Amino acid sequence: MKLTAEISMYPLREDFIPPIDAVIAKLNSFADMKVNTFATATTLIGDYDYVMAAIKETLAWSYNEFGTAVFVTKLIPGYDPS
Repeated sequence: MKLTAEISMYPLREDFIPPIDAVIAKLNSFADMKVNTFATATTLIGDYDYVMAAIKETLAWSYNEFGTAVFVTKLIPGYDPS
């Protein structure tokens, strides 16, 4: 099944741009999903299990690198806008 996920990150720190940029770069490192970045969110499109694994890995990595952040995510199973 395909999955489209939209994710926004809100780091709980004053210098919030570096963690956001790093998370976007991390998401772009996953080869088997399409990543589109916009001013307020990043969309991930690909196989359901792959996208969910990428989100899981990225969230854990982000916490280890930058500490606490709020991630707001919308998931649309079965939707592929391309």
